[in-house]
Amino acid sequence: MGRIFTLDEARAMMPQVKATTGPVYTLAASLAEELNEAEEANDEARAEALRDRLQILVQSWQQSMQDLEAEVKGLWLVDFDSGDGYWCWAYPEDDLGHWHSYEGGFGSRVPADQRPGVQA
Repeated sequence: MGRIFTLDEARAMMPQVKATTGPVYTLAASLAEELNEAEEANDEARAEALRDRLQILVQSWQQSMQDLEAEVKGLWLVDFDSGDGYWCWAYPEDDLGHWHSYEGGFGSRVPADQRPGVQA
């Protein structure tokens, strides 16, 4: 079992998460655009090289998030285990402000202050 985060602890990780994710996202978008151009030009050698670069870039980002003890649940989607679900963040959100159950996933997330069992 991994680390359990309070909301404050997870939010304290966000400057690092965002500082890593923003530039990687921008580079990935640029590489994806180049890949699209290479595919349209039927330049398979360049397309394959760009696919490899994209894969390495995403894997590097995933490892960076894991090094922060966050869980990557999708592309640019980061969760922190709350003990009964996940504090959930997706790029380019400004803040870590959502929670979802272990079973529910991203589609079932709710504002963190509406997490079941939390008293307002």
